[in-house]
Amino acid sequence: MFRRTMIALTAATALAGTTAFADGHSKDIVDTAAGAGTFETLVAAVTAAGLVDTLKGEGPFTVFAPTDEAFAALPEGTVETLLKPENKDQLVSILTYHVVPGKVMSTDLSDDMTATTVQGGDITIDLDNGVMVNEATVTTADIETSNGVIHVIDAVILPPQG
Repeated sequence: MFRRTMIALTAATALAGTTAFADGHSKDIVDTAAGAGTFETLVAAVTAAGLVDTLKGEGPFTVFAPTDEAFAALPEGTVETLLKPENKDQLVSILTYHVVPGKVMSTDLSDDMTATTVQGGDITIDLDNGVMVNEATVTTADIETSNGVIHVIDAVILPPQG
């Protein structure tokens, strides 16, 4: 159940930051993700979790957004289970674990730094072999939006249990 929730959060995060716009960054995190075409699962999860208005809000937010492929790599049935109304709290927990308050660009990162997510748990940044967020690799960084930045990741990250 916990893993499924994290998947949805990751999907929402991925959806939020796919398309970059030059100059004005006229689209917010949600619209950018929705327009990218590779974050359909994330967008669906953000919608099911009731987080659309939040991620369209003033921010700024940094979203580590899992792609549709990242969600597809989860155990079969995980995403479907997380999207059920009775699992909304778990979905919110997973999705908000993919969001850090403020606008954190790749140039702001340092090896082994930690950041507290909106969910309340910490994520760790590792720069030894590319940029990693916990166990996920950042595949595209610094997609600026009107209310923050999206970093595309190749896996759904899950908050620590406990």
